[in-house]
Amino acid sequence: MLFVIVRWKDLAWKKQDSERFYIEHAGRFFYQRLVEFMSSGPIRAYILAREDAVIHWRELMGPTKVFQARYTSPDSIRAQYGLTDTRNTTHGSDSIESARREIHFFFPEFSMEDWMEKEEPAFRDGRMEYDQRRRIHTLPVLQR
Repeated sequence: MLFVIVRWKDLAWKKQDSERFYIEHAGRFFYQRLVEFMSSGPIRAYILAREDAVIHWRELMGPTKVFQARYTSPDSIRAQYGLTDTRNTTHGSDSIESARREIHFFFPEFSMEDWMEKEEPAFRDGRMEYDQRRRIHTLPVLQR
């Protein structure tokens, strides 16, 4: 099963955005490098869905440490595109709770409850369609 793209957004973070997002790492040796990198250029945020999405996304990303990813998971995103441990190309929530918090951070207008009620059943039934123009998966036009 593939991931369903629920929402996406291009962003240009200011340093303060990165500091707020990574506040749990404040004081750690890599914090300043991470904040600087994440506010150094454009980023794209996604809400992805599938059964056990957190587990599967983390597997696809590979280990945080790029050298380890290249050795243990050579087909992973970080192994193929990561530069260093703080410039490892991608981020993924580490739990359902983190995912909820991070989705709200990037998509404050998104209601997970509404999506679960209105669209998630179609996702479970395999009735989602990819909308090329909007670049997300949606309900088929006839069912909206």
